[in-house]
Amino acid sequence: MTLPAAVLFDLDGVIVDSEGVWDAVRREIAAAHGLPWPDSATLDMMGMSSPEWSRYMCEVVGVPEAASAINDQVVHGVIGAYADGPPFITGARAAVDRMARRFALGLASSSNREVIDAVLADGGLAERFRATVSSEEVGPGKPAPDVYLEAAARLGVDAGACVAVEDSSNGVRSAAAAGCAVICIPRLAFPPAADALALAKAVLPSIAALWPEVVRGIAGRGA
Repeated sequence: MTLPAAVLFDLDGVIVDSEGVWDAVRREIAAAHGLPWPDSATLDMMGMSSPEWSRYMCEVVGVPEAASAINDQVVHGVIGAYADGPPFITGARAAVDRMARRFALGLASSSNREVIDAVLADGGLAERFRATVSSEEVGPGKPAPDVYLEAAARLGVDAGACVAVEDSSNGVRSAAAAGCAVICIPRLAFPPAADALALAKAVLPSIAALWPEVVRGIAGRGA
């Protein structure tokens, strides 16, 4: 292929600098119960669907509440932290705009549906995406390929004909497992593992470097 059937974006870490927000809210819930934060918890939960990380908070972190209640508290906390506007990454909205002028766009995110909709509405980006999927809607979260496969399906295209834009280890693994050609834009706070980075077809220094010509070049090399 010389053009992708669609470009599929991740949300957290690609469009919004939000991993720290999610982490802080979860840590606050653990601290409220006097619980220490496990060393691996932050990275373990990155990419998990909301049912998965809610169970993790209950079973591994030890929060003595139902997973559904933990989920509701975290989502409420994240949306509350966005009250003055989500922390959009510099250049992200402009990148989405220029991609939308050339390609069909989908979103494949681990965020809850309420968070996805709130962020896209606040940023004026909702109409740019023809399909948006939360991993809570498909079952297993990243690194499983399900959320990317569903985003492609809702666009009516094959995931293997899409280019995905990711930042994290599990995100890159998820998109690659779905058959997408992956562009990775690493975040310094949570750099992807070497084995995950090796799955990417291109690595960019920032989302400001994401242009249609880059996407067409990746697609032209095949997934």
